[in-house]
Amino acid sequence: MSGHSKWHSIKHKKGALDAKRGKIFTRLIKEITVAARHGGDPDKNPRLRKAVADAKAVNMPADNIKRAIQRGTGELPGINYEEITYEGYGPGGVAILVEVTTDNRNRTVSEIRTLFGKHGGNMGEAGSVNWMFHKKGLIVVPQSAAKEDDLLNIVLESGGEDLKSEGDVFEIITSPEAFDAVLEAVKKAGLEPASAQISMLPQNYIRLEGTPANQMFRLLEALDDQDDVQNVHSNFDFDEKTADVVG
Repeated sequence: MSGHSKWHSIKHKKGALDAKRGKIFTRLIKEITVAARHGGDPDKNPRLRKAVADAKAVNMPADNIKRAIQRGTGELPGINYEEITYEGYGPGGVAILVEVTTDNRNRTVSEIRTLFGKHGGNMGEAGSVNWMFHKKGLIVVPQSAAKEDDLLNIVLESGGEDLKSEGDVFEIITSPEAFDAVLEAVKKAGLEPASAQISMLPQNYIRLEGTPANQMFRLLEALDDQDDVQNVHSNFDFDEKTADVVG
């Protein structure tokens, strides 16, 4: 399994705790609000459709979703959010992208910089690591749920780019534009993805072990817990034993 999918798996295991803290709801409300700026009809706005589906998946009340959309479209007064991506390095030179949605740029950049410094990393200039990543759709399907040849046919026929066998899962790679069509085709085939998202996938990974790996886990968790952070991407990789200990 790639480092990206391993980290997502660990976060998924901690999902109940995140939900208890209210982090997931807050993150999704921001995403819905920002996405709705480009149109309040999920059928005509792929980003909003994905955000609403994610909100429903964690049982967000329909009224909360509706109000978030109305704040985004301007039907209700709301906060003026700004989307920013910060770049930096973690222990061992791992590249990190931090996507935030904030109503106070100065506060957020100060807090993000502090977290990098506290956990053995440092922030970089704009463009310092972004070039190491490509924006792609990533759909993860358990290998126990499908035969590789059958899944490959589904992926290619629906416009996907690649299918990779990684450990006990298949990773389906798509362009951002083809993501919805491929995801729909996978679900129509009776397969339930372990995860599905538009993400920044690294071209190469850096594997860490021991103390640097533990530092990196702490940095990723601290960034993920920061109130304004929506997504954290990195080219961090680690072995299964390390993943089991952290998970």
